[in-house]
Amino acid sequence: MKQNNNKEKTGAVHKTATIIGAILCVILLPILIINITLIVRSYVNQDEVPSVGGYLPMIVLTDSMYPDIKSGDLIICHTIDAGDVKEKDVIAFFDPAGNGSSVVTHRVVEIVNEDGKLSFRTKGDNNNTEDTDLVPAENLVGIYRARIAGAGNIAMFMQTTAGLIVCVVLPIILLVGYDIIRRRVYEKKNRSDTNALLAELEALKAEKAERAEEKGTASVDAGTDESSDK
Repeated sequence: MKQNNNKEKTGAVHKTATIIGAILCVILLPILIINITLIVRSYVNQDEVPSVGGYLPMIVLTDSMYPDIKSGDLIICHTIDAGDVKEKDVIAFFDPAGNGSSVVTHRVVEIVNEDGKLSFRTKGDNNNTEDTDLVPAENLVGIYRARIAGAGNIAMFMQTTAGLIVCVVLPIILLVGYDIIRRRVYEKKNRSDTNALLAELEALKAEKAERAEEKGTASVDAGTDESSDK
């Protein structure tokens, strides 16, 4: 009974470790892969917004699109041809009034086509006036698709040294640590099973020997009784 309880406990620990490992892999591996990809691409192409499969994660720094998009959110945009943009679409673009590297996400209020040159008139939902400059088609970065509330603050933290340790180094340590623990649990389970089998074999041998001894004693006693009768 005790051995069965130990087996059940070991099996439960092994199952729990496996579930935890699977959860860590599902959560941490994509984050790790995306982080490394974005970091590498941001260094290789410093004049472009880093993307993964055409999707561009961007951090919102102002409330110009409040309440649909808030400061500290992480938004996901997707690359799109300028000719496919329609009025009321929310687009991300390099600010023509900025330094050429800052990206703004505003709503298209008018599509302008002058002398064959396509451009967009934009406005923040929370702003009182339209943006001063038209956005040339070549400044288009992508179209807004989704928002993850508050995730931008986490993304900004991930760009710091502490964030790099927590979001890149720590996941690696956790995955390696999990693998080590999983192997040890598996080895311990195997040793426990082996020891249990050896103990059962020893018990069977002892039981067999005891039966043989009892049988021999019974034979001797029977012989003694026969001699007495004679």
